Amino acid sequence: MSVRVQAWGIIAGVLADTDPAGAAVRQRLSNSLDENPGVPERALLEYLLETRRSDANTVETLETAREMRLTPPTLPPHFAEQLDAIRSISRISALLENQMLMTAFQPIYGLEGKTVVGAEALSRFVSDDGAAAELWFAEAAAVGLGANLEFSALGSAAAAARDLPENIYVSLNISPTSCMDPRLPELFDHIELPIHRVVLEMTEDIPEEEYLQFISAINPLREQGLRIAVDDAHTGAGALSRMIHLRPDFLKVGRNVIGDVDKDGLQRALAACLVDFTDQIGTTLVAEGIETVGELTVLTELGISAGQGYLLGRPSVRPQDWANWNTRLDVDGLERHLAGPAGPAESHGRHGKKPS
Repeated sequence: MSVRVQAWGIIAGVLADTDPAGAAVRQRLSNSLDENPGVPERALLEYLLETRRSDANTVETLETAREMRLTPPTLPPHFAEQLDAIRSISRISALLENQMLMTAFQPIYGLEGKTVVGAEALSRFVSDDGAAAELWFAEAAAVGLGANLEFSALGSAAAAARDLPENIYVSLNISPTSCMDPRLPELFDHIELPIHRVVLEMTEDIPEEEYLQFISAINPLREQGLRIAVDDAHTGAGALSRMIHLRPDFLKVGRNVIGDVDKDGLQRALAACLVDFTDQIGTTLVAEGIETVGELTVLTELGISAGQGYLLGRPSVRPQDWANWNTRLDVDGLERHLAGPAGPAESHGRHGKKPS
């Protein structure tokens, strides 16, 4: 449903109310509508701004004003949820229209050769409130604009990837639902990034009821060279069984698997099992969130193919940083750096839609 249609619905509901207590509300909204003919969403937003300014002048403290927001008698309570949606739609629409997002990349190293083999694209949003990426994506999804924001982020990342070394792959975060969107194959017709360099990293589990549709949508692209990655957040027995059928190109495991793998025998055994499993199905295992040289050493010894994390390289929006990824990782230098006064790197977090 468009912003305009939702705005008309709210306005019609308010103006149709017959409660005498809301007469002033209806008159103010009607005046705003007269001042913005044919643009109901602007009329509604201007009315809300005027109402909030007026109400703020009648309360004793700013805290009371914040608590009041859009509660009676300012506006009938059954419209509050719709108004929140209107605000979110307006916010997301402005972000999309003004392209207020940029892309950071985090290097992914081949653990045996200690060279960069790929980079994960992480969305960064330019906003006054400094909201994290996952909050923007969650808000967009809640009002039906999740796919729009995802494809805007994909386009931004593909454009930024022109400055990456040409010999590495680019991992782009995407929901399984957006993989079934007809805009996905169209995207590859309009970007310069070759499809064989693209890895689509699933940000969510693939819903059981949509699994066959997902396979049908993604397989033609995989035949053209596209690769896919899934993470270990959903690797229960059922998910592992499904993975045998899906055969993803990459399985990414996080801190729940690799954390303290150099100190915890059970963690080491779990990681070793996943190495064996991925070898059997022809999938590359990637360790996310590597924080210590000890973890890096053990993961390399276990045969994990690739890794990323603050120890190896933080996300950066600077092309000059990306250019340095052509050099081999100096593990001895990492040890000397960590032994200094700065101490170990802060803990790793998920990104893109995941914070880093």
